[in-house]
Amino acid sequence: MSEAIPVTRAVDHGTAKLMPDVDRERAWLLTVDGAPQSYVDLDEPTYLEFEYARRLGYVLDTVAEEGLGLDVVHLGGGALTLPRYLAATRPGSRQDVVEADRGLLELVVEHLPLPEGSGVALHTADARAWLEAAPDDSADVLIADVFGGSRVPAHLTSLAYAREAERVLRPGGVYLANLADAAPFGFLRSQLANLAAVFEELALIAEPGVLRGRRFGNAVLVASHRPVDTAAVARLTAADVFPARVEHGPALRDFIGAAQPVGDSDAVPSPEPPDGAFGIG
Repeated sequence: MSEAIPVTRAVDHGTAKLMPDVDRERAWLLTVDGAPQSYVDLDEPTYLEFEYARRLGYVLDTVAEEGLGLDVVHLGGGALTLPRYLAATRPGSRQDVVEADRGLLELVVEHLPLPEGSGVALHTADARAWLEAAPDDSADVLIADVFGGSRVPAHLTSLAYAREAERVLRPGGVYLANLADAAPFGFLRSQLANLAAVFEELALIAEPGVLRGRRFGNAVLVASHRPVDTAAVARLTAADVFPARVEHGPALRDFIGAAQPVGDSDAVPSPEPPDGAFGIG
């Protein structure tokens, strides 16, 4: 890329800005309305700057044999950080990216183009509508990282949505979601209850400070019909610059407590982050 200057553009759902990283020559931060959305290093697509992205990456590294290509659906596009990561770490993967904001996708493809032969197909659509139209048993991994502004839209937080995700996944498939919440975790518990009603195996990855209720933060949810290698993921997350815990089994059931699955009519967006939780500048 020739110009290393910020790019600002009005997109469908706000104002997007691409800002160059002064420390990495071809690396960029994407924000929408001031909220950080993605970070991409075009020269090193396996570099994941955001902690939650690294945690998703750790799970992706362990869901199948190293280097094996996968069929992956990404709900939420951002700057295509994880599609680039998977294209590099699992060449031959077929990936579908579903992003509601056409203007945002156009900005990203124009300034941060995907490498030739990446195997990534881009779709401008509502995430749930696209999922409902997708065939049964068509994906190995489904990653949900959809934020309208700083909140997950309500129609992606219900039991019916979780059932659609399960339908699209193959029997051994894995569902991953990036969410954000704070104590007393009403939203996070309800999302885990949704997944527990549909999938046999669950795991939750988050920083200890978030789990102890000290601050608002991201949590990565993992759901499958087969056991996920939580020991391997726990080793990777514990060794991270910002260590995280992996909760599963009885401890996670205790965390869910009496929370119940959420119907479409009762679904709500994820909580509004407190001022300064994720903002830049």
